[in-house]
Amino acid sequence: MRAGNLIFDLDGTLWDTSVTVAQSWTDTIQTSGIPMYKKRVFTAEDMMSVMGMTMIDIADKMFEDLSPTRRMEIMERCAEDENNYLAEHGGIIFDGEEETLKALSATKRLFIVSNCQSGYIETYLEYTGFEKYFSDYLCWGDTGMEKGDTIRALIEKNQCIDPVYVGDTHSDYSAAVRAEIPFIHAAYGFGKLRTSDTPAAVIHDLKELCTVIDP
Repeated sequence: MRAGNLIFDLDGTLWDTSVTVAQSWTDTIQTSGIPMYKKRVFTAEDMMSVMGMTMIDIADKMFEDLSPTRRMEIMERCAEDENNYLAEHGGIIFDGEEETLKALSATKRLFIVSNCQSGYIETYLEYTGFEKYFSDYLCWGDTGMEKGDTIRALIEKNQCIDPVYVGDTHSDYSAAVRAEIPFIHAAYGFGKLRTSDTPAAVIHDLKELCTVIDP
C-alpha cells in the first residue's frame, strides 16, 4: 500500500513496557501514603488493559475509589515515577525493530503519536537509541486532545503527505478514522479490532511493514 509517512502508536506497537510499568506503579502506590493501597500490586495484565487510554481515563479506572482530584494527583506521580523507572529499566523491543525502522526511514518519514504522558516517548527514544529514525512525535500529555486530533495536529505541523497510522488496538483504529487516514493493524500487540473495523492492512510481525508498504 502507498504511504508517504508512517505514524506509529507506541505501547504494543513499538515496545512492551507492561512488566516494568507494573513494577513502577506498584512501588509508587505502596509508598503513596494512602492506607488502602499499602499492599496493592499491579500486574502486567493490568497495564495492558489500559495502555492506549488517556491518563484521565486510566486514573478513573485504576483509582476509582478516590476523588477525581486525588486520582489525578496519584496518576501524575505514577507517570513521573514511570518515566524515571523506564529510563533505567526500559521495555521489550520487538524482534527486528531497529532493522525495520532503519529500512523504512530510508524512504519515509516516521513519527509517533501516543496517548501517553509527556516525557514517555522521549524515554523510549533515549533508551533504545532510535531517535535518529523519527522525524517528530506528539502525545496526549502535549496536546490534551483525543488521539485522532493529536494525529491530525502532527500531520498538519509536519505537512505529511499520504500518512498512515500503525497501531494495535481498536482505539488506535478509531483514532485513524477520526484523523481520516488509513490504518495498519499491528496484530502482534496488546489489542484486538472489532469485527466491524476495516484496516487497510494487518501485520503479525513488525518486520512485515517492509513488505506491506510500497518502497
